[in-house]
Order: sequence, then C-alpha cells, then structure tokens
Amino acid sequence: MTDILKALSDAGVSIWLDDLSRERLTSGNLAELIRDKHVVGVTTNPTIFAAALSDGEAYDAQVRDLVARDATLDAAVRELTTTDVRNACDLFRSTFAATDKIDGRVSIEVDPRLAADTEATAAEALDLWKTVDRPNLLVKIPATLEGLPAITRTLAEGVSVNVTLIFSVERYRAVMDAYLAGLEQAKANGHDLASVASVASFFVSRVDSEVDKRLDAIGTDEAKALRGKAAVANARLAYAAYQEVFGSERWAALAADGARPQRPLWASTGVKNPDYSDTLYVDELVVADTVNTMPEKTLHAVADHGKIIGDTVTGTAGEAKAVYDKLSSAGIDVDDVYATLETEGVEKFEKSWTELLDTVRGQLDKAKS
Repeated sequence: MTDILKALSDAGVSIWLDDLSRERLTSGNLAELIRDKHVVGVTTNPTIFAAALSDGEAYDAQVRDLVARDATLDAAVRELTTTDVRNACDLFRSTFAATDKIDGRVSIEVDPRLAADTEATAAEALDLWKTVDRPNLLVKIPATLEGLPAITRTLAEGVSVNVTLIFSVERYRAVMDAYLAGLEQAKANGHDLASVASVASFFVSRVDSEVDKRLDAIGTDEAKALRGKAAVANARLAYAAYQEVFGSERWAALAADGARPQRPLWASTGVKNPDYSDTLYVDELVVADTVNTMPEKTLHAVADHGKIIGDTVTGTAGEAKAVYDKLSSAGIDVDDVYATLETEGVEKFEKSWTELLDTVRGQLDKAKS
C-alpha cells in the first residue's frame, strides 16, 4: 500500500499529516505513520486541538497538574497545546536531521483572534517559538493583510513560519514578498538564513466548495461544466508564481547566503464533494519542492488508490488561466470568492478557538470538583 505514497514522496512532494493529538503521540500511531506512510511533518490548527482535547482521557493528568498550579485558562490552553507540539517536534528530530532541516516540521498557530492585529500576532509568534523551543517548529500566521507585516517581523527574528489561509495568487505573491523581506531583515540582524524555514499554505478544497456553489446558482451548462476545476487551477497558477519569484535575482542573492525557498504547501486537501475522487487534490498537484498536508482519511485513500503519475503541475499555467477566464465569463467574481473564503477561514478558526477554550475550561472545572 505504501508504494503509492513512496511514489508521491519520490516525486518531490513532502507528505505531512494534518492532525495531532496526545493519543497519536502516546499510542505510537504517529510514529507508525512516519515509519510506514512516509509522513515527514505535521500541521495543527485550532480545530484539530479542539477535537483532540475533547476526546478521551489523554490530557487528564496534565489538566490536574494545571489545576494544582492554579493556571489560568489561557495558560492552560497554551501549555496543553505546546506540550503536544514540542513532543511531536522531538519525534520528528531524526527526520529533520535526515532531510537537512527541510522536513520533520511541526506547526502551531497563533491565536486566530489576533488575525487583524499585526503587533499582537508578531509578539505571540515569538512567544510560541520560545515556549516550544525546538528548531523544527513552524509558527503559523494567517495571510491576512495585517498578518503580512507580522510574517516579515517574525522571520526577521530568525523564527520559521508557516503562512496559512492563502486563497488567491495575488495574496500569495504578497506572502512571498513578505518572506523575502523577512529574510533580508534576518540577514541584517545576523541570523543564519539556512536555519530560517517557511512554507506557504495554499488552501485548495475550499476554493472548489465556494466556486461550485456559485456555479450551481448560475445554473447554465457553461457554469456546470466548470465545477470541480477552480481549486486545482488556482493551485497550479500559484506554483507558476512560486517558480517566477524563486527564479528572480532578488531570490538568488538570498540563496547565495544560504536561504531556502518558501515551499508551497497544499492545505485543505481532503475532498469535500463526494462526486469527486477522494484523492483529487493529491493526484493533480504532484510537483517537486512542495508539501501536501493531508487528513489521515486522505492519506489512507492515497495509499490505497491514488494515481501518482509524475509531475502534474509544471507547464500547466496556461491551461489553468484558461479555466479562470471561463469562470469569469460564466459570471464568477473570483476576487469576491477569495475575500469570502478568507473571512470565513478566520471566523472558523476563531470559532474553533472558542470551542477549545470552552473544552479546556470544562476539563479544568471537572478536575477541581
């Protein structure tokens, strides 16, 4: 079964798991995925932590300890989540070393309630970096307009960043510019550029979900023929932009000082529409120097019946642009799609963060009784 995943890995796609929990760590499940499924990294978000902390008894001992120390709610959430991330970082240290610090990465997200506050986002990113205290950590910062300068400031301090919630190629170009600016400032601040890493998380399935909904509302044959095409085309255009920026003279100067490219990361690759192949956003986005972070269900689907036939992205920008020309002709306002998705993305993470706080509050109260 793992031959398909090996083929994906051999094609230059780093396979990361989009999930983390105390149970995965203590049961040996994550170690098994590393050993048997070519998993070389992990991403987390507030939704993942909310689900993990509400399931089972894995956190009970630490919760009791937090109560004994009279920890505040925010401090408890911070300690519970960073403990998992720190332990996952330790589990991936051999991968980190074996891949010359490229993979073996574990991500943790800043409080999504700060998404519109540049200063607070940058401050929390630095605090998370110091709290986890592992070189293979990535701090996740959303690519909101306020997040862009926070990304640059964080990188300038030598902190590695996973930029999340990217939907449009236009915003992705701004993210890459923020990365280059951060590296330039990091160099000026005396940091070793080879130790500063970044990925840019380009969300995939949500684009199809939103565009398909609008195509269905339009209802023409022309519109219906475009269902399920927007997300892959969008990601392929993003990769073309990546090749352009990281083939520039500006980048060459940084690379000469040891800097590494900010790899595109395909996020939200679990397929939401049952009419589509459940491996669609893996099979159609195979290209070197990228990451695909998958829910476990998608990981197993790819292992079982994924169709990995080599590079499916390079040279497809013209075809992808034609898809977007047709979407515009059919009546889709793509800029409004991206704005809607970003707003909803932040709101969903804020809601999950609230659920996380409520879950931990309930566990603390239970431990006190």
